[in-house]
Amino acid sequence: MSRAAQNQGFTCENCGAVVAPLTNGGYRNHCPACLWSKHVDDVPGDRAAGCRGLMRPQRIDHRGRKGLVVVHRCVVCGFVRPNRLADDPGQGDDIEAITALMSGRG
Repeated sequence: MSRAAQNQGFTCENCGAVVAPLTNGGYRNHCPACLWSKHVDDVPGDRAAGCRGLMRPQRIDHRGRKGLVVVHRCVVCGFVRPNRLADDPGQGDDIEAITALMSGRG
């Protein structure tokens, strides 16, 4: 499946927010309101994970050329993956949710 085909909107299974596709050429893999994700990939983009558990945002890290990432851990199987923050003019990640996670309140 192409990255363009993966860039679809969804409803967050954690908070219920309606999430729009990114408009900046990337694709979205977490909710911009609560920063939660879903375990759907074993390798980015493959949609092969059988788990399908929700992934809790654990912390914000800085990763070289990726910049700021939110590190998610699956609440079902413990799988961990960093995901780039979404800097999108249409629906960017919520700065208050990012700040809360960075300060340990997330």
